[in-house]
Amino acid sequence: MSKRSVQAYIEEVPSWEGGARLAGPPLSGMQWLVWSLATAGKFFEGLIVFMGGIALPLVAEQFAMTSADKGLVTAATLAGILIGALALGGLADRFGRKPVFIGEMVLLALALVGAAFSTGTVQLVTALFVIGLALGADYPTAHLVISESIPAAVRGRLVLGAFSFQAVGAVLGTAIAAVVLSSDPNLNAWRIFYLLPVLPVTLVVWGRLFLPESSHWLVSQGKVDKAEKQLRKLLGRNDVELLALEIAEEGRIQRSSDWRSLFRGKLQRATILASVPWFLQDISTYGIGIFTPVIIAAAFGASAKEHTVAAVIHNDLLGARGTALVDLGFLAGIACAIALADRWGRIPLQIIGFVGCAVGLLIAAAGNLGGQTNLPVIVVGFVLFQFMTNLGPNAQTYLLAGEVFPTPVRGLGAGLAAATGKVGAVLTAFLFPILLADWGTERLLPLLAITSLVGAAITWAYRIETTGKAMESI
Repeated sequence: MSKRSVQAYIEEVPSWEGGARLAGPPLSGMQWLVWSLATAGKFFEGLIVFMGGIALPLVAEQFAMTSADKGLVTAATLAGILIGALALGGLADRFGRKPVFIGEMVLLALALVGAAFSTGTVQLVTALFVIGLALGADYPTAHLVISESIPAAVRGRLVLGAFSFQAVGAVLGTAIAAVVLSSDPNLNAWRIFYLLPVLPVTLVVWGRLFLPESSHWLVSQGKVDKAEKQLRKLLGRNDVELLALEIAEEGRIQRSSDWRSLFRGKLQRATILASVPWFLQDISTYGIGIFTPVIIAAAFGASAKEHTVAAVIHNDLLGARGTALVDLGFLAGIACAIALADRWGRIPLQIIGFVGCAVGLLIAAAGNLGGQTNLPVIVVGFVLFQFMTNLGPNAQTYLLAGEVFPTPVRGLGAGLAAATGKVGAVLTAFLFPILLADWGTERLLPLLAITSLVGAAITWAYRIETTGKAMESI
């Protein structure tokens, strides 16, 4: 048998005597295990970050927080994701995908326990920051683990399928928070939010111990023998003999795989496409996502406006229930993204999604015109926004960031893109409570709509379509 590249083996379609062939490359049990365990990071991010929005009023009341304190609490996890994606994601290029893939979940479990037993604002902010570090490392690493293990024809669907678990986590987190608050309405309920994920995270750590290392990465490091062994484990076959050609082709990048290489030559275009739209979409996505409970609770009419513990819990529960409705748009959008990403392409969906986000935000803003609150209009606007952001930029920026860079700097590039996005998220999380109080939704939401339109323009100007292309050829 002649030697072939890693991707050629992954793309191979079995045939039998008589010419019978499958329609596409089959996935082995190990490939499905890789995918299922890669969904965990996005699931836990959705669960923890969006449950944190419901925990915020309870924590703020218990710790007597100022507006600035609230901003720090909401920004802490996102700031951690920023640093984790930037600093820890790049470690996957140096030490391999698997060690980072395991270590990030260990760190997450420890930080969740720390958050649950926090006794003050400083301790909680620190624990939430470490949670963010772990989730940030998973941004590039989970994408690489999936995309370097599966055929190009289904890469978009499976990567976005894993990403969709962020929506599942968000909806489930909102539902869990509502149930916990209903059954145990006291200020300490927020601690349960952070304790519940600890056991599932521990199980994910155990599962990831059995996964193979990326053969793409091993070949890029010159470890062809190890790459063959790991590819046999991934595909469940013994007849694997790899080319070492990728080493010569990618060696130039490998020798200069620092941050500067991402801003030179062809990589500069990839860096702009992967980073700037992600920054712009996170400004609105996280602002709306985290503070939807607060906005919805206020719009519901404030049957409990007096400032008492019972009123805080009552309004928080209203917000949680309203958010569960809005999050249905989250699930519907990501489901459509999975179905269409490998058909319509990444770039068209990202542009359509950005424009749709702007429309949804403007509709929501119209629900507050003239000082009159129109709850149905606000909910329709938020549902449309959630649908369009998950059909487009929230899903496609994640997908593109793990595809547009070559193997030796894929973790570095994807990590930089995720970190750039989280700069927007951190700014929004910290400033949103202040701007919401000073400006109101009628002024703030149109401003967010403008950032979405700019995101559509940048996507078109720096477009690189990766749909259906093998990872070695991008």
